[in-house]
Amino acid sequence: MGAYIIRRLALVLPTLLGIMIINFALVQFVPGGPIEQILAQLEGEGDVFESISGTGGDALRETMSDERYLGARGLPEEFIKELEVQFGFDKPPVERFLHMIWDYLRFDFGESYFRSIGVIDLILEKMPVSITLGLWSTLIAYIVSIPLGIRKAVKDGTKFDTWTSGAIIVGYAIPGFLFAILLLVLFAGGSFFKLFPLRGLVSDNFEELSLIGKVLDYFWHISLPVLALTISAFATLTLLTKNSFLDEIRKNYVMTARAKGLTEGRVLYGHVFRNAMLIVVAGFPTVFVSVFFTGSLIIETIFSLDGLGRLGFEAAVARDYPVVFGTLYMFGLLGLFINILSDLIYNWIDPRIDFETRET
Repeated sequence: MGAYIIRRLALVLPTLLGIMIINFALVQFVPGGPIEQILAQLEGEGDVFESISGTGGDALRETMSDERYLGARGLPEEFIKELEVQFGFDKPPVERFLHMIWDYLRFDFGESYFRSIGVIDLILEKMPVSITLGLWSTLIAYIVSIPLGIRKAVKDGTKFDTWTSGAIIVGYAIPGFLFAILLLVLFAGGSFFKLFPLRGLVSDNFEELSLIGKVLDYFWHISLPVLALTISAFATLTLLTKNSFLDEIRKNYVMTARAKGLTEGRVLYGHVFRNAMLIVVAGFPTVFVSVFFTGSLIIETIFSLDGLGRLGFEAAVARDYPVVFGTLYMFGLLGLFINILSDLIYNWIDPRIDFETRET
């Protein structure tokens, strides 16, 4: 196992470097960089993308014809050059990339172009929302799906199995954003009841509440967004649990255990559970990271929650490259280590798994 871990660790930096190279190269061909954003605002054009997609088409063609920035038409050339130096765009792309990677290897991610705050501080500021959504959604999905999947495996083919399968498939088919809007309309002061707050992670008077009051206020605010984010996760995890148990129940060692006179509960939870739960439990870190980093953008927007999902989207739209590449580097690195952790959990749950014989 040690040699396998060393090989996986040795692949982390090359893999991460490949991810950064591909994304950095793609950015070079995307119109509307940070300088164009600033110039468009100074020219009173609002957002540079309005000039690209809307009424500014003629201006864009004029700009492209003389190979100058959008907004360069009415601003001094010296000012534009100062912006290029400030943002580092006076250097060739290769030099900028190498400088960026060198800083990232030392975990120096710089500051946001437009927010005057360090990338690390900005991420830490948005982290509580994403931790809330990711952690509670994952825990609730596991707490509900595992017992339900076991029950469905035991009752395979019965009416209970049929109607629960129909229910979770319907839940999976409903888009998360549509379910979130439905929850708002029904329970957050839409057309029916006002049982939950419309936005925010906590109330405005949160600091004035008692400890119990703070806990209750926190759960009151996260109930709807967590439910909206969790609903689609039930189907995959429940069916995965059911199929894992069905595979194990049909094996010879289960028949042998039953022939020895063991109770059904002892057979199910003493023998089958550990083997059937291998793939489900070992995949927890990956499931959490996927929900934590990729599943909350629309939910955060609908419920007015300022988390990492919205941060990444807004940074991409504004071409805030330090935030875009800084978060990509950190979360890419975290994702690679999470994959290694998942393999270690597999081996811990079932030592019979030998990663030494696998090709990485």
